[in-house]
Amino acid sequence: MAAARTWSRRGLVALLLLAMIFPSLLSPSDATSTYLRRRQVLKRLNKPPLATIQSPDGDIIDCVHISRQPAFDHPLLKDHTIQMQPSSQPSGLYGEATRSFTQTWNQNGEKTNEEDVMRATSLTTFGKKTHDRSPHPHSHLAGVTSGHYYGVAYATGDANYYGTKVTINVYPAMYGDDKTRLFIYWTRDAYNETGCYNLACSGFIQTNPQFVIGGSISPVSTYGDTQYEYDYLVWKDPAGGNWWLQVQGNNVGYWPSSIFTLLQTGVADSVEWGGEVDSPQITTPMGSGHFPEEGFGKATYSRAIQVVDSSNNLKPPNGVGLIAPLPSCYNVMTGSSSTTSWGTYIYYGGPGCPQNSEIEVM
Repeated sequence: MAAARTWSRRGLVALLLLAMIFPSLLSPSDATSTYLRRRQVLKRLNKPPLATIQSPDGDIIDCVHISRQPAFDHPLLKDHTIQMQPSSQPSGLYGEATRSFTQTWNQNGEKTNEEDVMRATSLTTFGKKTHDRSPHPHSHLAGVTSGHYYGVAYATGDANYYGTKVTINVYPAMYGDDKTRLFIYWTRDAYNETGCYNLACSGFIQTNPQFVIGGSISPVSTYGDTQYEYDYLVWKDPAGGNWWLQVQGNNVGYWPSSIFTLLQTGVADSVEWGGEVDSPQITTPMGSGHFPEEGFGKATYSRAIQVVDSSNNLKPPNGVGLIAPLPSCYNVMTGSSSTTSWGTYIYYGGPGCPQNSEIEVM
């Protein structure tokens, strides 16, 4: 499972993997009330479509007018003027991606269906992760709490970050199915009170109709065979201050600066890359399900890791730290190459651990 995150103590822009969440048991009276509220959630998320597309992978995609997307339900974006393109993008060490980015629906905005909502433990947690408040940007990774398990790297050598770019190989993951999907996770206050996946919370403004947030990716890597990888870039636009998302050289959309706390006028003080399992089962695999020591073609990796500096330039991170609280279940390792396009890289992942096994927390 892959992640590239731009983090601050009071704000977060994130590319993460979606969690598996499960329904709770309700009494008949509670079930009626919950059903009505569930319909309200679906009505809010699924705007009246201009067209509906049936994807070959079973997804149903609703196409809505750009001005009707869920972002504009946010009270701070009531009078927001859409920025269709960033003023500029960072220049860096490595060339732009050459392989196109393909989602399954394009081979022939994703619609949230009732089954997606029902997998949530409650309507208040739909589209969100459970988390513990943490005063330090990495302290939430240091232990094992709330069913979250990590194998991540983080930048250590600079105080301010204006974004990050990384190339990640993709493997099948869990999203109520076995498909690998493009998704986002963001929180305006570093997990203190807010945060959710995709468009479940109003805020992210999509400007490119060729992408489906939450839609499946194809093709994906095969263990011991062909590896497929894609570039991801998140950065702060120098002119407007909005935080843009770019995938494989294509601008997808942005988080308006006005919805954040520190990231509204400031920058991130840490960046993280790696894998996360958000599941009640420690048996859930991370990435390819194989340990980083297995290397290329077998373990999940992120390469050409760069950070954006104050001059809007991409550069290798000045020092990389590692966090893997359960190395016998999920681990991470780092390396660098100055003679190839890999630059700074990490391998991470693992098969998880058998239930009831003796686990040592590092």
